[in-house]
Amino acid sequence: MNLSPNTRSAFVGNSAFAHKGGIHVSAVLKDSRMYEHIDPKIIGNMQRVLISDLSGQSNVRYKAKEFGIDLSDNDDLSKKLVSHIKSLEYDGYQFDGAEASFELILRSETNEFSPFFKTLESKVHVTFDNQKQTSSEAILKIEVDGEIEHTAANGNGPVNALDNALRKALTRFYPEISKIELLDYKVRVLNEKHGTSAKVRVLIQSGDGNESWSTVGVSENIIEASWQALCDSINYSLFKVGKNKLISIH
Repeated sequence: MNLSPNTRSAFVGNSAFAHKGGIHVSAVLKDSRMYEHIDPKIIGNMQRVLISDLSGQSNVRYKAKEFGIDLSDNDDLSKKLVSHIKSLEYDGYQFDGAEASFELILRSETNEFSPFFKTLESKVHVTFDNQKQTSSEAILKIEVDGEIEHTAANGNGPVNALDNALRKALTRFYPEISKIELLDYKVRVLNEKHGTSAKVRVLIQSGDGNESWSTVGVSENIIEASWQALCDSINYSLFKVGKNKLISIH
């Protein structure tokens, strides 16, 4: 019907069996009947645990288990991750809508992931005149395995120009990124009273035709926040591709 389902619908909504608070999640993991009056699988739904500033170790361990990481015997790492996530959420990040970014943080802490590229320099030029003529150009210098790629690209706005430049720079090293598409782009102002100097949160949803994932970036500079989310999106895709290759080999 080409209609987006209501995430807040009873029983069948995506949030109907979602759990957020640390104590809440701890209880659900011990006996889900304390908060779930029926098994969500009976009606085609599923239990979800969210990561937020209300998270405790139970939330982190639950999500880690979803990613195939066992933290049950690592209290120190669990506590470190909870502290780190709470600090980022305090700064404006939000991971209940950007699980790909959270997974990259988790796998960085377990030494399973390191970025596939390093940004050495970036410039964005935007011009417009009284004839309503506009142009945006992004110039990037990135490093991949010690090799430097310097490129530029135009776009429909500064964020699109950055996206095009990044793809142009990385395609030679990682041709598989050509499958990645931007599905959604959202900007939220976090402290409205600060006006145009307010911090913003950028959420990006990307997909490759098989699955979709969401990433987040936060900054007083909307272009920088967008860049963070874009980089996480590319890194997450490349990490998944590499992981799937290892699984197929074994």
